[in-house]
Amino acid sequence: MQDIPLPWLFGILVLLMTLSAFFSSTETAMMSINRYRLRHRAREGSTGARAAENLLAQPDRLIGLILVCNNFVNSAAAAIVTIISLTLGGEASAAIGVGIFTVVLIIFGEVAPKTFGALYPEKLALPAALIYQVLLRILYPVVWVTNLFANAVLRLLGISREKAGTTSLSREELRTVVAEASTVIPHRHQRMLMSILDLERIHVEDIMVPRNEIAGIDVTDEWEDILDQLRDSRHTRIPVYDGSLDELVGILHMKKVARLMARDEFDREQLVALARAREPYYVPEGTSLNTQLLNFQRQRRRVAFVVDEYGDVQGLVTLEDLLEEIVGEFTSDTSSLHKDVHKEKGGSFIVNAAASVRTLNRKMGWSLPTSGPRTLNGLIVEYLETIPEAGTSLRINDYAIDVLQTGENAVKTVRLKPIAPEAAQSGSERRG
Repeated sequence: MQDIPLPWLFGILVLLMTLSAFFSSTETAMMSINRYRLRHRAREGSTGARAAENLLAQPDRLIGLILVCNNFVNSAAAAIVTIISLTLGGEASAAIGVGIFTVVLIIFGEVAPKTFGALYPEKLALPAALIYQVLLRILYPVVWVTNLFANAVLRLLGISREKAGTTSLSREELRTVVAEASTVIPHRHQRMLMSILDLERIHVEDIMVPRNEIAGIDVTDEWEDILDQLRDSRHTRIPVYDGSLDELVGILHMKKVARLMARDEFDREQLVALARAREPYYVPEGTSLNTQLLNFQRQRRRVAFVVDEYGDVQGLVTLEDLLEEIVGEFTSDTSSLHKDVHKEKGGSFIVNAAASVRTLNRKMGWSLPTSGPRTLNGLIVEYLETIPEAGTSLRINDYAIDVLQTGENAVKTVRLKPIAPEAAQSGSERRG
């Protein structure tokens, strides 16, 4: 090799350095590429993506192949540098040549290429995968022997590929991905995806209509009162009970009632018969929303009664309530955001304390705590650890709350005003 002219040696050295940069950059690119985007590209028919996916299915072979090639190239380059140094300056310059080569190799053969590979993984990984497929067939015996010894060492250390974790995302990791995808996903769609991911953590008791707010028909009432209630009802499905909500008869569909009332053929017996045709559907209060959504689908139901561990009715949940947790309100009328909220001048709101905290957050865009009590009254009582008197003021997170009315051992009405985080922090010492 010493007979090779210096220009040829320098040319071979540049070629070897280029190959070293290629192996270093593509190694980082192959390991850094987004697996889900790669899978998508492969399903679209990208040959490079399919090749990369096949190689990454056995990463030990890929890494072994790259390292075998890269080390061979670096060793050959070091030998060339030694020959050039001996030719130019004798033995005394060999150490200097190796030192310079080491610095050049680190910069141009490792750091710069790997940085480039980390920044643009797809641009490098997909074309390189086609090259590596060919190299793997050629060098398969060498790679196989190398991996045999490497895997043996790993097994001695208690490490195996079978025990390695999968690349699937957890729920929290998926939430992070959705949250960081604001440039790709519209904000409204982003909120819907986040709501879907939250369905498992939310239970039917968190969104149900409380028992005391259920608008139902008592078959023991006067017939004229029942008719007036039916005429004024805003609901298409109405619970029918006998004296108490715990004695449910069934669900009355107003479509069938309207026809009979129009012909003046409707009476109490028909009311009971129509209600019994649709038996009540009960669900435990701890049922998660994702489970209940599937239950509604399987049972072909739109209304469910929420019961506690003793079988007593605690509330009512509808398919519409559940869907609103995902898509938000079905109305765009901002003047009627919530029947329990009335806006005042100055940015404050008069709020019915019996309203659900989760509902207030969804409909008003607030961020009151939802990990504890379900109602605003419960949240205030838990925070103060006592039933407050009218005139009591407090701050919860970034919201100033003034108790306006109390009664029957509960807070009835409050004035709530969102405040800036800085103001909340400065006034935290004045909570009362």
